[in-house]
Amino acid sequence: MKQRQIPCPTCGEPALYAPSNPDRPFCSKRCRLIDLGEWASEGYAIEAKERPDWEENILNPESSELLKH
Repeated sequence: MKQRQIPCPTCGEPALYAPSNPDRPFCSKRCRLIDLGEWASEGYAIEAKERPDWEENILNPESSELLKH
């Protein structure tokens, strides 16, 4: 069976897309860690239409009814 190769999302080089590649879909551990670093530094984000109420309460606890006694 022919092994499937896809472009690495980080560098674009061919990456083996198979269980034998522990870094899939990346071509290397380096590219996997670069991608992780982008998520950790908020270089990537998933767009949200509006902020959930619970998140606003965490960011502004003085305005939260949940925390008042």
